[in-house]
Order: sequence, then structure tokens, then C-alpha cells
Amino acid sequence: MSRDTQLIYGLHAVRHALEAAPEVCLELWLQDERVDAAVQVLQEACKRAGVAVHSADGRTLDRLVEGARHQGAVLRRRVAPSRGDQELDAMVDAAGSDLLLLALDGVEDPNNLGACLRTADAAGVSGVITGRSRGPGLTPAVYKVACGAADRVEFFRVANLVRVLTRLKAAGVRVVGATASGDSSIYAVDLCGPLLVVLGGEGRGLRSLTAKQCDQLVHIPMHGQVESLNVSVSTGILLYEAFRQRSQATR
Repeated sequence: MSRDTQLIYGLHAVRHALEAAPEVCLELWLQDERVDAAVQVLQEACKRAGVAVHSADGRTLDRLVEGARHQGAVLRRRVAPSRGDQELDAMVDAAGSDLLLLALDGVEDPNNLGACLRTADAAGVSGVITGRSRGPGLTPAVYKVACGAADRVEFFRVANLVRVLTRLKAAGVRVVGATASGDSSIYAVDLCGPLLVVLGGEGRGLRSLTAKQCDQLVHIPMHGQVESLNVSVSTGILLYEAFRQRSQATR
């Protein structure tokens, strides 16, 4: 496998990849035993996009994806261009008051990153930011969970997240960090205007250096006995509160 290409697997992930970015899709392997409607949808999408389709047995597909759960569909596509600090700054400069960004400080589980991307897409987030050295990047596992969101939401891997927060604040973006010890409830803060929401990684939460760069630290009210929520769940709660407030403000 070339460094310029990657494999996407799973029926939903492959379908979304063909719909969102057919121009970067190169070839598709389908398990020869499958003849159901989901496979027909993929075959038709490949025909429209001019993507070659191959038939392969299950063992061949297992080898291609090193035993991952492929559901009988494996797509080879070109790797999306890397986006970093310069591309992020350009997007922020061009954005207006509707700018909504999500930063993930050390989220390492591909399933959590994929779920966060999916929620970010649904909530109207402009871009998702992670540190280059503290996250998985857009791996096949992330694509599978994201169900197409990885192609629809701008994804930036930056050299130093703390420095990025400093630059964004100077550009007029308010930075709100979520932590269990946050001073205010998420339901008591204004989440309108140019905004970056930042959440910490699994188990550790926000790093102290990251928290110090936040304009405000907030918490999610909890009435049960659990001490914390999964980062993808917390992301969904916080982004949808921002979505609710911003939707009401535009009415």
C-alpha cells in the first residue's frame, strides 16, 4: 500500500466515502458471497464515479485490512491532503461570526475521534483540531466510525495546540474548555459568536497548559453517581448546546 493511498472499510464508511469524495476513490473490493441491496448501492456508486470494482473472497479482504471488520467492502482511495496551522489560520481569517471549532486535546481512541467528527458534522462545526503528536489522525478506523463526516468536516493536525489557542484568541475567537472542575454550567454560558470548544482526552481531561489558555472553563451538570462521561458523549452535549443557542440567536 502506497503512502499516498489508504483503505476504507465497512459498508457505511465506503458508501459515504464514495458519496462525499468520489474523485479520490480508486478501486473497491467486494466480498463475492454478498449480493444484497447494500452491495448493489456500492456497485452503482462506483459505476457513476468510474471506480473499478473487484470481487474477492473473505480471506483476501481479511488480509487487506489485517483482520478488521470490513463487512465485505474495502475501498482504496487517495489520502486526503494534510491540513495544519497555515490552513487553519486561513479558514479562521475567512470566517465570520458563525465560526464554530472543536479542539480535542489528546483524544487517542480512533472510535472516540470518529464519533466526535460525526457529531461535529451534525452540529455545524467548521473544523476539528487535534495536536499532531497526540491523536490517531484520520485512520481507516476513524473513517469507519465517522460515517462520512471525516470527508465533510475540515480536520486540522497542528504542531502545538496551546500556541494555536493563543493565536485564535488574538484573532477574536473565544475559547471555552470543558472540565469537571469548570466554574460554570454549560447551560449558563454564552456559546454564540466566533467560538472554539476544547475537550480533553480519555481519562486525563484537559492538560493544565491547555486549560490556562481557555477564556472560560465549563462543566456538564451531572446528577448520577458516575464521575465522568465519555469524551464523545461530552462533545455531543456541549456542541448541541452551542447549536441550540446559535440557532435561537439567528431567528
